[in-house]
Amino acid sequence: ASGDCRSRSFDVPQGYSRPARLSMGITRPKKQILGTELSGDIVAIGRDVTRYHVGDAVFAAVTFGPGAHAEYCALPEDTALAPKPANMSFEEAAAMPFGGLTALHFLRNKGAIQPGQKVLINGASGSIGTYAVQLAKHFGAEVTGVCSTANVDLVRSLDADHVIDYKRDDFTTGGETYDIIFDAVGKSDFARAQHALKPGGAFLTVEMALSNILTMFRTSFVGNKKLITGVGNETAADLHVLKDLAEAGELTVVIDRRYPFEQIPDAHRYVEQGHKKGNVVIIVADNVRAHAGAAGTATTRQREA
Repeated sequence: ASGDCRSRSFDVPQGYSRPARLSMGITRPKKQILGTELSGDIVAIGRDVTRYHVGDAVFAAVTFGPGAHAEYCALPEDTALAPKPANMSFEEAAAMPFGGLTALHFLRNKGAIQPGQKVLINGASGSIGTYAVQLAKHFGAEVTGVCSTANVDLVRSLDADHVIDYKRDDFTTGGETYDIIFDAVGKSDFARAQHALKPGGAFLTVEMALSNILTMFRTSFVGNKKLITGVGNETAADLHVLKDLAEAGELTVVIDRRYPFEQIPDAHRYVEQGHKKGNVVIIVADNVRAHAGAAGTATTRQREA
């Protein structure tokens, strides 16, 4: 995920440098192993584990736990962990937690998306955006995706009702208005985007710059158009939501490239170019079935970078 690249390079939102140092490590990273999501088979469980068994195929988000860029990963059973969707490969399942959970949290929890609303997804071809388009459709919205020329067909294939090529058109000046604008890449700003919001509309952004926090506070009291930001909420319950949608054929995973474990630096370089489509996956152990773990030690075969 892009979060791995940002953690490695200490690329934090404006105004958060000092708090991030205390949280992530003052002189060196506290978390030595990167990796925020995984999928695999459980190979061992703790004595008190009841929800999972050895051999269970699972997928998980481990943002604040042990890094997933490792052959073995021990996780509490009550973390953001769920059975792998039966109709997905381990690679596809590994690429779903970060983008899928973030999109679900912003649209459903923060944006309170409703059937019939007009929703625009900026960055519709990225890791979060590809899930946001599909989830917004699931919730019954009329969806417009914004992406580059090269990704127009991809976003259309995700069932977007309309696609805007940002190299040709600016959604903030096009005349259309939306109930929700979700900036899934943090590259738009409220000052311009609010002109494309309906009265009572919400501008959701993954960019937690201090300026956005201040604007969110201001718009919560003044005006009828709101800016809302924050971080995704990673829970087992929401992973089950993604699992059910995937098994119902309502959620697919876009994988741009796959890299072996030894080429993680190349994967990071590619992600940092900012042009990937959907997700990039790391194959940690290619000679075994993919693995993850619940309250014990487990092996992971692939991971999203």
